[in-house]
Amino acid sequence: MPELMREWNLSPVEGGLIGSYGFFGMMLGAICFGVLADWFGRRNVLVVSVFLFSVFMFLCAFATGPVSFSLFRFVGGVGIGGIMPNVLALLTDYAPTRLRNTMTGIVLCCFSLGSILAPALALLMLPGLGWRSLYWVAILPVPFLPFMVRHFRESPAVLLARGRTDELRALLARVNPDAAIALDAELEVGTRQSPGGLPLAELFRNRRALATIMIGVAFFMCLLMINGLTIWLPGFMVGAGYALGSGLPFLIILNVGAVAGTLVLGRLADRWGTKRVLIPMFVVSAVALSLLGFADGFAILAVLVFVAGACTTGSQNIAYSFVSQYYRPSMRATGIGLASAVGRVGAIVGPTYGGILLSLSLPAELNFVSFAVPGVIAALAFWFVRAGATPGQEVSEPLPAVADSRGAS
Repeated sequence: MPELMREWNLSPVEGGLIGSYGFFGMMLGAICFGVLADWFGRRNVLVVSVFLFSVFMFLCAFATGPVSFSLFRFVGGVGIGGIMPNVLALLTDYAPTRLRNTMTGIVLCCFSLGSILAPALALLMLPGLGWRSLYWVAILPVPFLPFMVRHFRESPAVLLARGRTDELRALLARVNPDAAIALDAELEVGTRQSPGGLPLAELFRNRRALATIMIGVAFFMCLLMINGLTIWLPGFMVGAGYALGSGLPFLIILNVGAVAGTLVLGRLADRWGTKRVLIPMFVVSAVALSLLGFADGFAILAVLVFVAGACTTGSQNIAYSFVSQYYRPSMRATGIGLASAVGRVGAIVGPTYGGILLSLSLPAELNFVSFAVPGVIAALAFWFVRAGATPGQEVSEPLPAVADSRGAS
């Protein structure tokens, strides 16, 4: 962002707006591709999403100005938005019940690993090759698309709805060879599966409306906090008196904390219940962010940034797991997509919000406190979401029949 602002003579608010366009595309992609996946299947929608994301992020390297750069980021964001709902929906369809949060956390760590590589590449490539070189790597997923088409499997609910029962039986036998599904066994997707209907409308029926709204509020606040901080952490550090070169390592530390937090919180959520883990961790994230403005010394700042990453991005990743289990299979991708889309609104606001804070020349302490408040609101929102009585089991409809603790079918 500092390089873009210098090259194109942008103000902090204009830089924040450019950062927001990609998140706006992610919001649109999350809700549209989430709904389409519940209608037409997850695998093909997922492959299309990866293609859009990869090609248009690669084109950012050839942008001639802020307009074309913003356009490419927007379309690439649409593709990115479609990836998360479908990856998580497919994972939840097949993950063992007792390990769903852990497995979701492992997969979502790859997002954070990419976020670690980005500033690391910036440190290596920016001085000699310029910012455009960072977008060259976006083309790397394209050669893997044929492998995705071959190895991804469709959701059991979609296979049943399309009458592809033989394919489903073979797939379930691979997931759990000991299930011994009889040839005349009738497969169904849960005892309370609704026939037909619009998945988006179903999210607000049967006493789900308040939970759906509160999940949206929590996602909005958390992604505002995460994306605004990710975009502007180097800028905040510069404003606090640190050189730009020290701001990028703090960004790496933030995402290392996100990986560690996701893995640890995922395991704790499987043991104690997702909601019981999320609420206190959002509060801890707010405390850590608030203390950043008052801390002095690299070591103390690094610890606080690590904790902030663990409890913001880590909690957000586990929140995705919560949502994927809260809704039944027929609306799962739509539920994740809606939550992600509302969260992307927060992601759109976050960079602009940070740009406004910098333009006001506020004390460094107030910048960090301003990003801590959303964490408290996210904790309150999840407190209103009704969860199951048994730890590790959220309110969701039964998964398809023929399942055991090692694999869900």
